[in-house]
Amino acid sequence: MAKTAFFRYLLAACLISALVACSTPPPVQNIPGAQQPSASPLPDLAVAGAALTRGNSRWQPAAWTELPGFGNDALFEAWNAWLKSCERPGPVFAPLCPDVRRLSIGTDAEQRQWLLSRLQPYRVEPLQGGPASGLLTAYFEPELEARRLPGQGFLVPLYQPPANLKTRQPWFTRQEIDTLAPAQEALRGREIVYLNDPVQALVLQIQGSGRVRVTEPDGSVRLVRLAYAGNNGQPYQSIGRWLLDQGELRDATWPGIQAWLRQNPQRVNELLWKNPRVVFFKEERLGDFDAAFGPKGAQGVPLTPGRSIAVDPQSIPYGTPVWLASEGPQINLQRLVLAQDTGSAILGAVRADYFAGWGVAAGELAGRLKQPLRLWVLWPKPAP
Repeated sequence: MAKTAFFRYLLAACLISALVACSTPPPVQNIPGAQQPSASPLPDLAVAGAALTRGNSRWQPAAWTELPGFGNDALFEAWNAWLKSCERPGPVFAPLCPDVRRLSIGTDAEQRQWLLSRLQPYRVEPLQGGPASGLLTAYFEPELEARRLPGQGFLVPLYQPPANLKTRQPWFTRQEIDTLAPAQEALRGREIVYLNDPVQALVLQIQGSGRVRVTEPDGSVRLVRLAYAGNNGQPYQSIGRWLLDQGELRDATWPGIQAWLRQNPQRVNELLWKNPRVVFFKEERLGDFDAAFGPKGAQGVPLTPGRSIAVDPQSIPYGTPVWLASEGPQINLQRLVLAQDTGSAILGAVRADYFAGWGVAAGELAGRLKQPLRLWVLWPKPAP
């Protein structure tokens, strides 16, 4: 998905010694997997070594004491997300996965000591320089009511990809799908479920997946997941941005947009058609175990609420453990998370979309969260 973000924390870190500020900036190397600088054996001391570059970001070696709240996080929660990453690890982190699995039943102290001994923190900064503070947003998995067949107010279809989607790119726009007979004919028989609100359908498409409680024709109800299966190749346009540009509102969060829609019900289509992109879905069974996790992210593993983030993969590779710190009016976060997803709007070095989970509370957070962010990647030290 990629969505996907969505997904608090600039707590003032312990400033490491003035020795760091006075030292000569280290040379820059390219990352990939070999020859990383060694860390100081004492995590509370400044770290000597070279900065690393990856794509559009620069990684500066940091002391563990620079990570706000490192001693207070409930690491076992992050371990659940790390175990998921180990289902599809990249070459850099695959050698660590046996230890990650073994420590899944370890104590907090054992997990923390292993992090100190095997990983080196690097502060993520823009490659071109500038502040190391970026932007945190959040995304979530909507929970919606639906019907298998149209009726009783449930008239808004969600579709599987049309058969000719790949051979005709870009495909019809959202407005054309709603109004043109050729588009509607191409989607005939591709309906998965029907919702009772076109705005909820748009929210589901923007988030990229959702949990849907479907009422079947026989009256039975079952919970399924609608997962991302493609889009119509049209550019994404923010309806919130359009409303701001038109001077229609000042609060472009989802609660603000919903308030505007309640006041302007006759303009729903006008607003929705400003975003020509339409997302298509596939239905997945959602058993009890699967229901404890979110949809699969771009890494190909299920997301863990509160512990998975979407990143720019040109800055941070999938499967990388990341220390995240953000402080703002919505939430304060200092925690270990895993880079497991991406999204079209998640671009830049210090940029993350926080997977908030599912349901009303997650949706409220995702609709409002927009605050400063700092990130540290935790990268493996060279093998002894």
